[in-house]
This record gives sequence, structure tokens and C-alpha cells, in this order.
Amino acid sequence: MAHRTPPPPRICPACDGFASAAITLGGRDSRGCLRTITAHCPACQGTGTATVRRFPEGARA
Repeated sequence: MAHRTPPPPRICPACDGFASAAITLGGRDSRGCLRTITAHCPACQGTGTATVRRFPEGARA
């Protein structure tokens, strides 16, 4: 019997699936490592997938 494959997750349109990014702050710390922070996509909160809307925009529930 063939296995059913789940549909691919919806990729977030704001970040195109790249939900987190390491951003350098410039300079190095005392050990010589680059100082970085992690920034997450505000639209998907760092998951990379978009939420599925049950109702189209403008429709009443």
C-alpha cells in the first residue's frame, strides 16, 4: 500500500523560510570571537512556516 505524504508546510512569505539570522554586532570579544545576536522573523516568530487562515480576508465567520 502506498504511503501518503503530508503536504509541504506553507513557507512564511515574510522571510521565505529563513526564520532566524545571526547578525554581527561588529568587533570581537575578549576571546577573539565575533559578537552576534539572533534575530527572528516577526511574522512567523522564528518557525519559518506561515499559519493557515481558515477564512479568506474579508469573510465573516
